[in-house]
Amino acid sequence: QVQLVESGGGLVQAGGSLRLSCAASGRTFSNYAMGWFRQAPGKEREFVSTISWSGGIVYYVDSVKGRFTISRDNAKNTVYLQMNSLKPEDTAVYYCAARRVGTSRKISDYDTWGQGTQVTVSS
Repeated sequence: QVQLVESGGGLVQAGGSLRLSCAASGRTFSNYAMGWFRQAPGKEREFVSTISWSGGIVYYVDSVKGRFTISRDNAKNTVYLQMNSLKPEDTAVYYCAARRVGTSRKISDYDTWGQGTQVTVSS
C-alpha cells in the first residue's frame, strides 16, 4: 500500500510559479497512475491532472491546460505538478492521489490520498 505526502505549496503572486511534489512510499509506486486534485474553500474537490504509470498518458482540466505540467520520477517515487502563470482562481488545497494501473479523472477511482498542501495565489 502506497502512502503519499505532498509538499511545495505556499503563497505566490498572480503570474508566478510553484512546483508541488508528492513523495510516495512503498514498493508499487510504478504500478500506480497518479493524480492531482484541488479543493477551494466552500467548493467540491476537483480534478486537476493525472499521469499514467509510464508517464506516457496525461490529462488536465481545461482551466489549467498550457499552464500546469504533471510529471513523475519513478526512481525517486515522486510525482510533480509544475504550476506556471498562476491565477487567484488556482487558490486551493492541492491533493496527490494514487490509483492502481490506469489514469482517471474521477475522485472515487483513487485508492490513496495525501494530506494536501495549500496553494494561495494573490492578485
